[in-house]
Amino acid sequence: MGQTQSAALRPETIQSSSLYNKDLAPVPSERRRWRTYNYAALWISMSVNIPTYMLASGMIAGGMNWKQALFTVFLGNVLVLIPMLLNAHAGARYGIPFPVFARASFGVLGANIPAILRALVACGWFGIQTWIGGEAINAMIVALAPSWASFHSGPAVSFVLFWLLNVLVILRGIETIRFLQGISAPFLLLIGFALLLWAHQKAGGLGPMLATPSKFQSFPEFFRFFIPSLTSVVGFWATVSLNIPDFTRYARSQRDQMVGQALGLPATMTFYSFIGIAVTSATMIIFGQAIWDPVKVLARLGNPWAVVLAMIALLMATLNVNVAANVVSPANDFSNLSPRRISFRTGGLITAAMGIVMQPWKLLANYGSYIFTWLVGYSGFLGPIAGVFICDYFVVRKKFLAAEDLYDRGGRYEYSRGFHWSAIAALAAGIGVAFIGLVVSPLRILYNYAWFVGFLVSFLAYFVLMHRVEPVAQPAD
Repeated sequence: MGQTQSAALRPETIQSSSLYNKDLAPVPSERRRWRTYNYAALWISMSVNIPTYMLASGMIAGGMNWKQALFTVFLGNVLVLIPMLLNAHAGARYGIPFPVFARASFGVLGANIPAILRALVACGWFGIQTWIGGEAINAMIVALAPSWASFHSGPAVSFVLFWLLNVLVILRGIETIRFLQGISAPFLLLIGFALLLWAHQKAGGLGPMLATPSKFQSFPEFFRFFIPSLTSVVGFWATVSLNIPDFTRYARSQRDQMVGQALGLPATMTFYSFIGIAVTSATMIIFGQAIWDPVKVLARLGNPWAVVLAMIALLMATLNVNVAANVVSPANDFSNLSPRRISFRTGGLITAAMGIVMQPWKLLANYGSYIFTWLVGYSGFLGPIAGVFICDYFVVRKKFLAAEDLYDRGGRYEYSRGFHWSAIAALAAGIGVAFIGLVVSPLRILYNYAWFVGFLVSFLAYFVLMHRVEPVAQPAD
């Protein structure tokens, strides 16, 4: 029903709009060919990455035992799958990307607010992945030329080199991204297995590796660490849970995208997280301290050629994950600011520049900065956006959108000069409540639950505003 409606759009109507370019155009039904396998494979390729490893290893470094960390990762990914599937529905039904979907609730110009918030987070992730790649280059050079380790600017130079490599891929376009995506995940799986085998041998078997006890002496003490850790897992994919229409717009059916995502996300994240958990636990036995950064662990393999080989594989995989997961969406988001002036490549270059501005070396300074400052912090912005989206699409509009009006200045989504102030007010309320815990110490728990608190407050605020202030007429199906 939805696909037929999207396919029936009059191209001449939307192509003349200032809100249109080919990257933001609805995907016609004949080009929607992604099946269950494609979505499962997408999540396998995106989940098998170094930040996934570091998310779980950071929990071990923070004091959890392997069972507690693995349960936290699994539960968080099951929870984030819910908004993921809900936001995915509109993409599969109408063939529209995330920035266009946002126009229904925030207005044709107001959609830039959630789009840019999401894009800035992606810029941060771009910077983080680029810093990890730079670390790999630096470790590889040190393995081949040990004197490089004394060069103070070595990490910065390596970061710039990997950044330039990412920019080259962006300039070459989307086809290069598709090629890299097909070869990346196997490399990271091999790196993970190699680390696991190395740790198994050095630590004396799986038993000793997983025998490291939790440092928490009571349940309340554990719970204080568990809640922000769970929020960080949800926050890890809170970005893609918003822009998932960028991918599901190519779905052959709703069932294909739903089953594929349900099969691919929780299982792959939990599996690869286990590698990070086990190896980090082993480093406590091998080195006497928890080393949560896999690049630093790989750099201690001893054999310089083994280090070089591992770093080359890590570089190739990180390059793919970075461009596929952290450039495609923000490039579309920046393009949405001015569709006629900002192309995909221009949006990608903006993302790359902002990745430096976000100072990823500070975000990865330690596990606390990564989990509690970065992951929990930005979830307080993205949870409220998800609350508005889901309330608007499922509760207010009952899954019906006037697709042509999403590209029309003066249509039903024009609201007040392009801005829907009820959505913006609900978003502000959710963000405000989520972050009040950073200012008022007794309310710190609101920040620890940032994504959940922000989602609930914005969902309820939007529901009240739409039903008591401006009831919405539904478009004919």
